[in-house]
Amino acid sequence: MTRQPQELLFGSFITPSADHIEQVVALTQLSERAGLDLVATFQDHPYQPRLLDSWTLISYLAAATSRIRPAPNVMNLPMRQPVVIARSAASLDLLTGGRVELAIGAGGFWDAIEAIGGRRLSAGESIDALEEAVTIIREIWDTDTRGGVRVDGTHYQVAGAKRGPAPAHDIGVWMGAYRPRILRLVGRAADGWVPSLSYLDGGLAGLAEANRHIGEGAAAAGRDPAAIRRMLNIGDHFTPDGSSTLTGPLVEWAEQLAEITLEYGMTGYILAGDNPTTIQQFGEEVAPAVRELVAKARA
Repeated sequence: MTRQPQELLFGSFITPSADHIEQVVALTQLSERAGLDLVATFQDHPYQPRLLDSWTLISYLAAATSRIRPAPNVMNLPMRQPVVIARSAASLDLLTGGRVELAIGAGGFWDAIEAIGGRRLSAGESIDALEEAVTIIREIWDTDTRGGVRVDGTHYQVAGAKRGPAPAHDIGVWMGAYRPRILRLVGRAADGWVPSLSYLDGGLAGLAEANRHIGEGAAAAGRDPAAIRRMLNIGDHFTPDGSSTLTGPLVEWAEQLAEITLEYGMTGYILAGDNPTTIQQFGEEVAPAVRELVAKARA
């Protein structure tokens, strides 16, 4: 049986500025009114005092909205213990009736992480730690299995932790990833991939190579690569040559995003920026147009 293409999702990526709290809340609520699926895929930098703590903010905004799905983009693993991540996400998912998604990253900015008490890891160590953490998170959520969670990893050890709570829905575990080894981990262990276009080697052209590595990881684990959601963080400007600049009238935005969807198999777009007009147009005009163009092409 042929797998049906995944539903396209659209979201906003709002700066969690501690100096503009009212704006953060207003843009989140605007994102919901504009029909976006995801909001505040908020960056997570606990060492940065100019930014609000992402998990505290997501929890507050979940209560200030009723439909839109909050998520970090991406959660900084070296700053947060996996069992606590699992229980925090499940708890908020239960409180919101199943609206939470979890995007998580291996970490970066190691000087800043180390400065506030985190462990400095090499690139390879951080990927190993991420894989161990995802295993623990999924085990904590798995309340159908009897007995405690036991994971004897190199970076994380869990010795009989009680399971639960189970989330209200199957929370998607997405990873921010760019290099071959961690991309293969996405294919092997994640539900989705959420890179930023501006960080991709080769811009849009880099999507094909990244997809190849994800496919290799999925195949090695006996998984269907098409089951892995592929979100793309974009700026409020993007062009087909790979630079992150949306240009021209809104119809051209829609045409470009539809082309990326069809050519590279992307299944969602998250718009970074704090311009309320752009967010509203993205939700009300661009997203429906992309869905219509993709549906027509596939039909």
